[in-house]
Amino acid sequence: MTSSDERSPNFRRRLFWLAAFLVVLFAIYSAGWFYLANRLKTEADQAVATLGAKGIAAGCANMTVSGYPLSFAVSCDNIAYEDDAKKIAASSGSLNAVADITGPLSPSAELRGPLRTMAPGMPPLFIDWDQLHANVKVSWPLPRSVSLQAEGLSGQTDPADDTDPIQLFSAGKAAGQLRPIGADINYTGSFGDLEINADAIGGRVLPAMDGSGELTLKNGVALVAAPPKSLRGQSVDIASLVVSSGTARITVSGPISIDADGLIDASLTIKLKDPKAVAAILGGAIPEHKSEIEQGFAGIAMLGSEPSLPLKIVKSKASLGFIPLGKIKPLE
Repeated sequence: MTSSDERSPNFRRRLFWLAAFLVVLFAIYSAGWFYLANRLKTEADQAVATLGAKGIAAGCANMTVSGYPLSFAVSCDNIAYEDDAKKIAASSGSLNAVADITGPLSPSAELRGPLRTMAPGMPPLFIDWDQLHANVKVSWPLPRSVSLQAEGLSGQTDPADDTDPIQLFSAGKAAGQLRPIGADINYTGSFGDLEINADAIGGRVLPAMDGSGELTLKNGVALVAAPPKSLRGQSVDIASLVVSSGTARITVSGPISIDADGLIDASLTIKLKDPKAVAAILGGAIPEHKSEIEQGFAGIAMLGSEPSLPLKIVKSKASLGFIPLGKIKPLE
């Protein structure tokens, strides 16, 4: 008998045990997948029941879990939340969330519009989009990041009676990301082709705008866990906020804080590109002060095509360089 004949039974035996191991492993995975699917449905039902006991109606209509075996997908026909006591309500179209087996801690979701909202102190809103994509990088106790990307975004009022809605805005695209950094929360975002309807801002006219920004909300993690009822005591560090239209551009950076009395303190740097173009936009938006704006920006234009100016606010008293701008009312 040759050595190859002697090795053949051992090889077949090893192959058998390998196949058996893979079958057992797949069975364990399958059991775990269906256990998680059932657990998710149970937890969702319990959460809805808990909210219902508090007088809050919430739900993910016709919730299904699918995707076995290569992904974990959750879908709902629509999402709704209504708190009659606080007079808050929101609803949206279908939700489809997926976590692939190769990236279980990075689920993504597609949400269909429209989003309809109602809250005290503001008119009911109807917000729609062509596409809205969300991505979450799961971690504990907070996600490492939450990001949103939208295309074809628009908003209008949503009257409960027969009156016509007012178109508020439209944007070709918008994106934003939130991520915790220690005790703070960092936000980065951008938008493009933003058009604000003149009827929504008292007939004032603004051109289409692009923008981007990055800021950090101090102590933001605690604020997310227990949202404050007031802006007082909060502070933000603006790395950069940029708004542009054509050749005109305004960039703002610096810290802002609000004390316990609602007074603002800030040390901001404002950079302008093409001050004359900026003045033309502001003059159209604030026609009652058009002449003052043109005169002021004519002086600023003498500093060059891209001047930089300090904006100081001390206890709500604002000044631009050596020019006093007046006092800002205390914030609530």
